[in-house]
Amino acid sequence: MTRDGFARCGPSLLYKVTYIMQGRLRQKLGVIASYFLKRLFWVAWQVTYRCNFRCSFCDYWTDKYPSDNELTPEQFARGGDKLFEIGNMMISLAGGEPLLRKDLPDIVEALAKYHMPMITTNGWLVTEELARELWQRGLYGASVSIDFDDPQKHDQARGVKGAYDRAVAALDIFSRTRTLPRQKLNLMAVLRRDNAAEMEKLILLAQKYNAYFMVQPYCSLKTGNKALTPEGNISAHLLALKKKYKNFLSNAEFLARFDKALNTGIAGCVAGRSFFNIDHKGDIAKCVEDMENPIGNILDMTSEGIVRGLAKAHRENTCSQCWYNCRGEVEVTYSPRGLVTALGKIIRA
Repeated sequence: MTRDGFARCGPSLLYKVTYIMQGRLRQKLGVIASYFLKRLFWVAWQVTYRCNFRCSFCDYWTDKYPSDNELTPEQFARGGDKLFEIGNMMISLAGGEPLLRKDLPDIVEALAKYHMPMITTNGWLVTEELARELWQRGLYGASVSIDFDDPQKHDQARGVKGAYDRAVAALDIFSRTRTLPRQKLNLMAVLRRDNAAEMEKLILLAQKYNAYFMVQPYCSLKTGNKALTPEGNISAHLLALKKKYKNFLSNAEFLARFDKALNTGIAGCVAGRSFFNIDHKGDIAKCVEDMENPIGNILDMTSEGIVRGLAKAHRENTCSQCWYNCRGEVEVTYSPRGLVTALGKIIRA
């Protein structure tokens, strides 16, 4: 049966069986099934493009992407139900700063019905009450962004004084308020030209709060500024750190390809085949950097239409510029080494 055929049938027998199982195991098996059935299994959903920071490596805060007509929690629920017709998914809730949405707990709960929602945050708005509620509503994982172990350098990169202290406090809060032992907490770093030496310090900082560490390279697609692009001789250093520290979660195969990604780019992007993007209004595109060319809207399209539209966008995709987590961490699972590492992470996390 074709991939489109799976979409027309709705959840397969395998999904119905796994749905009977309770809690997170059911969702994990569903995501793994989505992978092996060659379904879409990872979506980045930008809940808002509003942001309270002024990061040097991003231009969302410039109002280039107005945050009008943001979806309501009810619309997120409708969208989540429709995505389940394709399969269980890992859903990364980002932006902008997602915690600017006062109704984020409702959004998390709506999507956690069938999927595994995660958030990426700068940490500024994290409180104990909010963190505990997010975990209780079904949040699978939280990533707090920190790029320098030096508070002054981090604050400067993020454009807000006190950003580092609030991010570290967020790590502490998310760590202490987890309601289940398997709920995942990450410290996420954007690798830039000027912070390669900070990686080991950040790994140790994450370790202090019982958190994993993940890294992705800066890409000039967002701002056009190539001055921040890291030099393409970093893979060996990162792989040595991964071997040294158990909490370094990034896939080894993903790290091994950093040099090639930074020097020549990597062809064969799987955007639209395995992962895709939804913006704050529900518009669907093959990736976050192609949101100006949506294939349609989650509220209006059928699941079959979503699969077909994204498959077409994938076939026409020739981009080789980025090596973001949403691309690289997914793409390397199609190599034997990358798949073994990824399955180990999702089963134990």
